[in-house]
Amino acid sequence: METQKILKLSSISKKIVVALLGGFLLFFLLFHMVANLCILRNDGGEWYRAFCHFMTNPFIKVMEIVLMAALLFHIILTVSLWIYNKTHARPINYKHASKTKTATGSKLMMWTGIVIFLFLGLHFCNFYFAKFDLVPGTYLIETENLSKELNELQNNMTPQMENTMANLQVIASEFRSEEDFDAFLNKSNPSADEMDVINFLKFQKVLDNAQGNVEQGGKYITNLSREDKKVIKNILPKLHVEPDFFYMARDLFKNVLYLVIYLLCFVALWFHMRHAFESAFQTLGLNNYKYNKAIIIASQIYASLICLGFAIVPIAVFFF
Repeated sequence: METQKILKLSSISKKIVVALLGGFLLFFLLFHMVANLCILRNDGGEWYRAFCHFMTNPFIKVMEIVLMAALLFHIILTVSLWIYNKTHARPINYKHASKTKTATGSKLMMWTGIVIFLFLGLHFCNFYFAKFDLVPGTYLIETENLSKELNELQNNMTPQMENTMANLQVIASEFRSEEDFDAFLNKSNPSADEMDVINFLKFQKVLDNAQGNVEQGGKYITNLSREDKKVIKNILPKLHVEPDFFYMARDLFKNVLYLVIYLLCFVALWFHMRHAFESAFQTLGLNNYKYNKAIIIASQIYASLICLGFAIVPIAVFFF
């Protein structure tokens, strides 16, 4: 219903809303670019991981919803305006051709927008959806939080956990080789008691393997897989396990195909931003013949700053 009301706005009203939403998204891109530059710091990802952790607080989660809503409405209104312009175009050409020329950026807005939309889908699949466990990712935990949860587990041992530990000692005594151990972990149709032991053994195995992935002076345990995350959360459900976007970004930027796609998409974004910046001033009535040239130059500088800021990160990671 709300979407229908929005679509019934006048053409001018839609353009104003699109301009305001576009301005908000332009500002967000600057914020996102500055955050991405932290990947280039020679600190093992400390700044970037700290930024990603900051993005998990409740206020930022609310802002994420606002951002997604702004992006969605921007797309809906832009497509609505494009359809309106196509369906209400003059059916018969003018007798004399117009001497004014439509800017190249204006002609490309819909097509560059489609490229950006497709790239956002790829970007969300590679990063954002990992937050909700919708796609596989690489995860990390803070060793301090892990120690606290393990101590709490040990100090508040439930009867079920005590029973599991007793069963573990009995079952472990039967292992004669690594093959016996793996066979038990992958046993089909285990009993409830055996399942508890299997979960605990998998948990212990993940922790043993993770000892070699401690980074930043022991602050983080990294390179945890999606399956590792499930195993850990099964034993310690309150432990915070979050995506390791630093590792995921660097891993993706080492892929030459992804690098090329990434850079080409930011070429499209440059054309989109360059025209959007300028047209927003016009739509909001903030342009003037005295400083139109300054607005054009500012749009080129801002678009170039944002796109180069984003592009330099994958280039540096790929080559260095």
